Amino acid sequence: MHLDTLDEQTRPVTEPGTLPARPPVPETLADTGLSEAFVSDLLLKTLYRQGARTGRDLSDAQHLPFTVLDDRLLTLQQRRLVEVRGTDGHGRRSYVFDLTGEGRKRASELLQTNGYIGPAPVPSRLYREWVAGQSVRRHPISKDRIRDGLDHLVLSEEFLERLGPGLNSGRSVFLFGHPGNGKTEVALAVTAIIGSSIYVPHAVEMAGQIIQIFDPHLHHPVEDENEDGAPYGEIGDLGRDLLPELPTHDRRFVRVRRPGIMVGGELTLDELDLQESPRRGVFTAPPQMKANGGVFVIDDFGRQRVRPRDLLNRWMIPLDRGTDYLGLSTGHKLEVPFDCLVFFATNLNPADLVEEAFLRRIRHKIPMPSPTRTQFREILRRVCAQRGVEYSEAAVEVIFDQFYSEKGIEPRSCHPRDIVADICDYARYRGVEPTLESDLLLRACNSYFIDPRR
Repeated sequence: MHLDTLDEQTRPVTEPGTLPARPPVPETLADTGLSEAFVSDLLLKTLYRQGARTGRDLSDAQHLPFTVLDDRLLTLQQRRLVEVRGTDGHGRRSYVFDLTGEGRKRASELLQTNGYIGPAPVPSRLYREWVAGQSVRRHPISKDRIRDGLDHLVLSEEFLERLGPGLNSGRSVFLFGHPGNGKTEVALAVTAIIGSSIYVPHAVEMAGQIIQIFDPHLHHPVEDENEDGAPYGEIGDLGRDLLPELPTHDRRFVRVRRPGIMVGGELTLDELDLQESPRRGVFTAPPQMKANGGVFVIDDFGRQRVRPRDLLNRWMIPLDRGTDYLGLSTGHKLEVPFDCLVFFATNLNPADLVEEAFLRRIRHKIPMPSPTRTQFREILRRVCAQRGVEYSEAAVEVIFDQFYSEKGIEPRSCHPRDIVADICDYARYRGVEPTLESDLLLRACNSYFIDPRR
């Protein structure tokens, strides 16, 4: 299968900031950045796997306009690899295309070398343009926006003042502190704070390899609109027949919310590289590549099955240069963009985890303190409102005096949520309304807390 794309110099690279609002719909084969052989081979493989299809079906399968595919189909007909079996409407896009005997033989050979069937990939040049143009660093985040985006959490003004510059760096932030104080919640909330949507390609062609990027489990599509502002879904089947090519952007891209992708203690170094599919020659992008344009959270840092130093060494070049190098089974490396805001969240002391040289590369190191009594009171008030439990000021005093002070337990931001949940469990068992009255409260706290001195 021919995977050569057009020469990178045949079309100018768009400077960041000059990108159109949407990836433009390719009008010609040259606009796709793919070779004629590549598109023709993809057509043959699609017909082999899916059977006879209309021109409209093939356009939907490859996410390319039928006007781009039609010349390829004509050529394949002339080579007696494809034939027309019938029609279900007017025009060639309604023709039913199928493989000839020779076409099936050719498609079977192609599948032996590269089994990819799906949306046509975008060339690496185009992918790099859109990653750069949609960079998180191109979206300054105001103080008010950060405050509004984290309003569901009880955080100090000092913490917000330290977090703000870190978010605006668009590079990396190290959040550290005791467990249960909201590090992960803060990191994941940042994606919504940055806001807006970006375009992510289904797949990218790089150095003759196809890398699948769009992941329906991690990327959340946003409904696009046509030029009149009407969602595609409102056009209906009749409109689809009359106006079969309504998309206003290159359908090889999916419009999604800025991604927020988290990996945890299960992370290994192998998972940060390309994952080869059982279908030869097709790779799945690692999580940090899927996070381009958004937020990448490394949770529970230091508790992975990989030594912290080895994991951090893996990030040295990406954090410094904004470029990652992904390995192929052949030993070759592919250079790909690394453009996401990275959050390292840990319960451990950063100084015990990594050396000073690496910590210098993460300029924003922010402690996540335990809640003060005032903050604890506000968290408990909010939790009670959410669970429909009447708030009691006396409950705060009981928890602080009889548990935190007397037993030497340090308060955590998650405690109010967990204590109220346990109160609700006891109340359900007893068949009574949950309240913060002393009996239910004490039972819940005695069940929840363990005296660290024992």
